[in-house]
Amino acid sequence: MTRMIAGRLASSLLVVFGSAVLVFCILYLLPGDPTNTILDPSTATPEMINQLRHQLGVDRPLYVQLLDYFGDLLRGDFGRSLLDSSPVLPKIVASFPPTLALTAASMAISVIVGILLGVLSAIHRNGWIDIFARLVGLFGISMPTFWSGILLLLIFSVHLGWFPAMGSDGWKTLVLPSITLGIIGSGFIVRLVRNSMLEVMNEPYIVTLRAKGIVERTVMYRHALRNALIPAITMIGMLVGEMLAGTVVIETVFSRQGIGRILADAIMAKDLPVVQGVIFFSAMIYVTVNLLVDLSYTLIDPRLRRSL
Repeated sequence: MTRMIAGRLASSLLVVFGSAVLVFCILYLLPGDPTNTILDPSTATPEMINQLRHQLGVDRPLYVQLLDYFGDLLRGDFGRSLLDSSPVLPKIVASFPPTLALTAASMAISVIVGILLGVLSAIHRNGWIDIFARLVGLFGISMPTFWSGILLLLIFSVHLGWFPAMGSDGWKTLVLPSITLGIIGSGFIVRLVRNSMLEVMNEPYIVTLRAKGIVERTVMYRHALRNALIPAITMIGMLVGEMLAGTVVIETVFSRQGIGRILADAIMAKDLPVVQGVIFFSAMIYVTVNLLVDLSYTLIDPRLRRSL
């Protein structure tokens, strides 16, 4: 067990390191000069530009900048914004609670709706519940978040007036954005749970349990569902990254404060330290969640505990 945790932790650190290097190199290769974010190109002199480039450290070779960047990260320094010179990490931490609430609510909707419809779809195969669940899955997978978000805004905010159209204060402002993001996750989970349940329902041990006269509900929900959830849990871990990426669009559509909104504004303003900081922070969260998902397998499947 300890070796497995150490191995998972080492691979997680490699993923975080690789993502940081990749993002840093991509932003380094982008056209444009970061000094244009601070100085007005029409009035700045070459001496001013060169002095600022030296002050920011962008006139040094790539490997030197990369080493300095990781040295700062190890000290907990994510850099400073090019727009207002404020530290990046406190800005991200202050904006994270609304994003965390949105992600958690969206994941709750995805898991509850996805597992419930997936199980019912498998049990009532080819019935009207199955058809409805598959339509929900198809809608969730194929519908762009910006379109479904605007559609929910028009119906429930503009025409019905049930929920506010923008903001991040109070639970009412969380309903429409979380449903918009949750629809995506539920679409993937419905299809995965349905297929897993159909495979498990044909396993010999399920047939044996039925032959012993065990109640069908116990067979389905206590034995079949437990094994069918293993692929779904993997999908749930992957959906965390999907949700965090989706907050960029959702927080823009619904005018919510959060790290997604900060990232969108930083990209438009070419504020590279903020972009790097948000992506690195999101990568750490994603890797941590997937590490916990890997460890949860041993709690669900006793066969994995015996093999460790």
